[in-house]
Amino acid sequence: MVSYKSLGPEKLHKKCSPEIFEFETTEEVIPLEGIIGQDRAVRAMDFGLKINKHGYNIFMTGLTGTGKISYARSIIQEIARKQPVPDDWCYLYNFKNPGVPMALNLPAGMGSVFARDINNLLDELKEGIPKAFNTEEYERQKGALLKEFQETRAALMEELNKSAQEKGFLLKRAGTGFLTVPLKDGKELSEEEFAQLEQSEREEMDKKSTEVQLKAMEIVRRIQNEEKKYKDQHRELEQKTGLHAVGYLIDELREKYRDYAGVISYLDALQEDVLENLSDFKDEEEEKQFPFPWLKRYGQDAADVKYLVNLVIDNKEAEGAPVVVESNPTYYNLIGRVEYENRMGMVTTDFTMVKGGAFHKANGGYLILQAKDVLLNFQAWEVLKRILKTKEIRIETIGEQYALLTMATLKPQSIPLEVKVVLIGNPLLYHLLYRYDEDFRKLFKIKADFDVTMGRSLENMSKMANFISTHCQREDLHHFDRTGVARVVEYSSRLAEHQEKLTTCFNDIVEVLFEADTCAEIEGDNYVSARHIEQAIKEKIYRSDKYEKKLLELIDDGHILLDLSGQKIGQVNGLALINLGDYVFARPSRITASTYLGRRGIINIERESKMSGRIHDKGVLIISGYLGQKYAQESPLALTASICFEQSYDGIEGDSASSAELYVLLSSLAEVPLRQDIAVTGSVNQKGEIQPVGGIARKIEGFFAACKLKGLSGKQGVIIPHQNTVNLMLDDEIVEAVEQGRFHIYAVKTVEEGLELLTGIPAGERDSSGSYPEATLNYLIDKKLQSYSEMMSRQAKEPDAGEAPDK
Repeated sequence: MVSYKSLGPEKLHKKCSPEIFEFETTEEVIPLEGIIGQDRAVRAMDFGLKINKHGYNIFMTGLTGTGKISYARSIIQEIARKQPVPDDWCYLYNFKNPGVPMALNLPAGMGSVFARDINNLLDELKEGIPKAFNTEEYERQKGALLKEFQETRAALMEELNKSAQEKGFLLKRAGTGFLTVPLKDGKELSEEEFAQLEQSEREEMDKKSTEVQLKAMEIVRRIQNEEKKYKDQHRELEQKTGLHAVGYLIDELREKYRDYAGVISYLDALQEDVLENLSDFKDEEEEKQFPFPWLKRYGQDAADVKYLVNLVIDNKEAEGAPVVVESNPTYYNLIGRVEYENRMGMVTTDFTMVKGGAFHKANGGYLILQAKDVLLNFQAWEVLKRILKTKEIRIETIGEQYALLTMATLKPQSIPLEVKVVLIGNPLLYHLLYRYDEDFRKLFKIKADFDVTMGRSLENMSKMANFISTHCQREDLHHFDRTGVARVVEYSSRLAEHQEKLTTCFNDIVEVLFEADTCAEIEGDNYVSARHIEQAIKEKIYRSDKYEKKLLELIDDGHILLDLSGQKIGQVNGLALINLGDYVFARPSRITASTYLGRRGIINIERESKMSGRIHDKGVLIISGYLGQKYAQESPLALTASICFEQSYDGIEGDSASSAELYVLLSSLAEVPLRQDIAVTGSVNQKGEIQPVGGIARKIEGFFAACKLKGLSGKQGVIIPHQNTVNLMLDDEIVEAVEQGRFHIYAVKTVEEGLELLTGIPAGERDSSGSYPEATLNYLIDKKLQSYSEMMSRQAKEPDAGEAPDK
């Protein structure tokens, strides 16, 4: 009878002694600075934030809950505080091309000052220009110009009339000019009287009439020239008067902003436009009496619109470079937009409706985005790449690219961009983008990879106390005593599934901190202790373990067939994990095998019914390789075998049951029963070595729960790969049961060790002759396979039915 020693209780759970901590409560612990256990990612981030070259943006990758966003925000804000505040940006009316608003940058804080100065200038223009045109001097000069023009025009008309009379004609005004009426003896001739004149006399009068008409045309041209001269002089007077009211105001601004060429250029254009459109200011009284005030901005040239300053980015209160976290990175939220208003049924816009986006806000600093959110929003990923490649922000409408008919709109000048983008996503997104998007590797050259575990060193355990202290202060939680901190460390190792590691999925830790704080609050305790942590964990499990309890009920009622005692040929208890998303548990499953003569090899019933995954199929094929290497060196396998997970109606994936499948197959061949009070997990390779698997603690706890339901016999247990011993962070109840000898956990290295545990019979090794010793498992298996091979050989030699035997 073969016997193996089970693992001792000290191997099943690594305790954290509260005595290793030098504090009594986290009140004495300083808050955490930085992040725990992410040295690789921290170095990558530090390098990526320091290099200021094109394309060196950062992609932070890692599983959800590892603290990427919190760390990114904190470390970037710390660096950004030491960097200069970027310029303010504003959009101005483009007097030369109104459809392309001008972009203007000014030092931080000066944008709002400039906008205020322009607003004040506009107010002063509205007040000063009407006053300038209401002075006596202006009226006197205007009257003098008008009088001079009228006198000149009257003199010219007198000259024309005198010339006409000398030639015997009277001039009369008509709609198209002058009419010449002939005179005789000082009297006007009618058409009849004119017709009665002698031919020679009529011809003479026609000749003189033509001369008068030519003279009239000359005089009209001279009057028109004088009128033009008058208008030019009047316009010059208005501009001179307007300049007197405007010039000194704009000169003050020119002096104030003399170091900014863009402002000077704008002020020159503004002054020219004001002088060209003085009527916009002179008619202020009429505008006040306008019956429809909401239409005042209707015209694009309205003074109170085109002279405004649209301050898009105002950094007057900023401290250092901006750090922008855009939670909704849509196309327009990234690059900005041109908004529209509905006025009297018409959609209109102007440069004051240009709004900045996340890139405008982050210009000169840092922009943090979730990669998944960017990829899910239409055109957001493409515009992100375009902006990073061109290093400029150009506000465009999606409709221009995809609509059949585009609407006339503004096209603001592009703004130069200097920004470092930090994308946050999971490893799958990173690798997909890196492989299939050729621009990605050029634009995101820094990868900050966040690990899911860290070493369980004294330093990291102490930092865990700092982490707890941080959240106690930030979230106003009860402080933890050192027993509570020690229990959090143990729970962290449980989540990491490793006795020598801690999880870096801090979101899961924070949930327990909050819930333990609530437990302490309910009980009226001042500090959170290990008892509260334990209570919070149990409550967390209870909220999610409904389906696990339902399965245990089915086992207890006998609806799910499961033997937990005795021995059976070709049958063993395997362990499968069920992942519900928020909760993972193990279900004991009966695995059976049937073997018989044939050449089909191993039939995977799950695969045949299309319920098997690729990894599980691979595990079954590995079993075939093991059988061939172990037992078919001298003769071919003449075997057909079927393997099945009984009462399994969902898909099976993974190779963690491949050792159990091999055990039931060999049991069926040897016709030796396997113990039903021991469950098996572990994968196997073609050499018969047992390989580690995941979820080992939950698998053990799942079988223990089933055994506990039927009653612990003292013989029940689980066989696990020996490499998984370090992954054991079992529940205290199981550790206690093992300590009392009521439950056992065995760690094996090879298939032979597992078989010996399950059968109590030695596996056996080939002797020098190549044979296995009798009364060993391998002898029985080899004997059965040889008998199958001999029977197949005999059948192959026998003649077909109906054929005459050879003579």
